[in-house]
Amino acid sequence: MTARQTGAVDMRSVDEHLTEILGSVPVLPTLDLALLEAQGTVLAEPVSAPVPLPPFDNSAMDGYAVVASDVAGATEAEPVVLPVVGDIVAGDPAVSAIRPGLTARIMTGAPMPAGADAVVPVEWTDGGNATVRISRPAPPGNHIRRAGEDVRAGQIVVDAGTRLNAPQIGMIAAVGQARVTVRPRPRVVVVATGDELREPGSQLGHGQIWESNGYMLTAAVGEAGGVGYRQATVVDEPGKVLEMLEDQLVRADAIVTTGGVSMGTKDVVKEVLAGTGTVNFHKVSMRPGKPQGFGLFKGTPVFTLPGNPVSAYVSFQIFVRPALRAMQGLAPDPLPTVTAVLAEDVQSPAGLRHFLRGNLSFDGGTYTVTAAEVQGSHQLGSLASANSLIQVPEEVETLPAGSRVKVMRLPS
Repeated sequence: MTARQTGAVDMRSVDEHLTEILGSVPVLPTLDLALLEAQGTVLAEPVSAPVPLPPFDNSAMDGYAVVASDVAGATEAEPVVLPVVGDIVAGDPAVSAIRPGLTARIMTGAPMPAGADAVVPVEWTDGGNATVRISRPAPPGNHIRRAGEDVRAGQIVVDAGTRLNAPQIGMIAAVGQARVTVRPRPRVVVVATGDELREPGSQLGHGQIWESNGYMLTAAVGEAGGVGYRQATVVDEPGKVLEMLEDQLVRADAIVTTGGVSMGTKDVVKEVLAGTGTVNFHKVSMRPGKPQGFGLFKGTPVFTLPGNPVSAYVSFQIFVRPALRAMQGLAPDPLPTVTAVLAEDVQSPAGLRHFLRGNLSFDGGTYTVTAAEVQGSHQLGSLASANSLIQVPEEVETLPAGSRVKVMRLPS
């Protein structure tokens, strides 16, 4: 039985909340960036090769460029001896050629001379300078990299929608392009609220705790492809919270808050943002993470997440991560998900989609997952040692060991 069927009319489903978010977040405008500045961004326009790669036939080895028929009969006992007429190095601009009966020393990457159709590695020779003794035959094409064997002229080498990491940046440079048009990494300001919060490294008084959510969620932004900025903790004073939010708009593509969104008398984030812009607050039929808020504050997406650390983290992965992908023009895919076999029985509350911390393993072609022993939304220790989230559907209350379940893999 779902939450709606039980009469909880103010409850919305996980999918409903995510759909609203994805329908509201803007796609970031494109930027023209120098290649190294574009690392981690998403390519907005395809990149193609203006010339073939390699652009000319070249040697794959240090050795000797030869006419293959000249060395066809070479053996250890009866090596072929050829005059060496020159050296060809990588980057050599001269147009060189050899005729039958001659050879030229050639370096890796150097252009093949006209007339030569094979390269004899230096290891097959005596390494001679004026003449060289060649003790093995080299068939036509031996150790030659042909023009265009890697990339054809006009071929798309990196598609639009690709996140630019080291191999893609190398590929774009290889086709001679110094700048790219990209969708930037979203700049996300993360702020935790609460009078009880103190900075790590400081002394705690009675009733105080060290602030961890801001650090955790800022790191999660980076893992999701964004640029995270942790804002200093804000006390539970409406005026200061509103001032902080307005100040962050100049640098934020999105704002993530944690804490102050439930039903308490000091839930100032909810007090400040309720009815502001399009920001609204809901109960979402999930555990952990039921109290949620989202909307546009002066045009900037604001995600208000619960204050319990596991609730905040799970909420980020379910709602914020897909939104950050959508802002970069990517499909709002969830975390990578596999089907696994439950190692032990699990229980789940009716009407709520339950995200259980678990440990996923792979052996003998099968994924197996074990739920963490403790699942409280305040228990960060079991999250820190987990590598996955087990999804239990809303209509399921008991899953026996051996059941097949969907499991989201957490960033490693």
